[in-house]
Amino acid sequence: MLNGSCLCGAIAYEADAEPGRIVHCHCQTCRKTHGAAFSSVTAVPRTGFRWTRGAEMLGAIESSPGKFRRFCSRCGSHLMAERVAQPNVLLRLGCLDTPVRDIPQVHIWRSDGAAWYDPKIDLPELQKGL
Repeated sequence: MLNGSCLCGAIAYEADAEPGRIVHCHCQTCRKTHGAAFSSVTAVPRTGFRWTRGAEMLGAIESSPGKFRRFCSRCGSHLMAERVAQPNVLLRLGCLDTPVRDIPQVHIWRSDGAAWYDPKIDLPELQKGL
């Protein structure tokens, strides 16, 4: 079971599934949507996904034909994306409350990647901010 919520806590969901393949997407739409170099996602079956709180607070944008990105209209957290006719939905891993220990498997849309980020470069790690 996976549980997730937005930053302000107004919206929550659960999915009766284990995470699928974890992907870092570098497409321009994901970068702009999340204000980051990439968005980390995993697919789960639509049949096991449900909103448990705050569905009336959901906003949506059709970012490409037939693809809807669902977000909290209060805090702006992007929670999931879907193509309505597809059997899976894409969960945004940054909004998961369930710890996931799986390792990402692939970077996609590197052709759109931010020029200032290269996943092949090892950087120092700090346990807290600067």
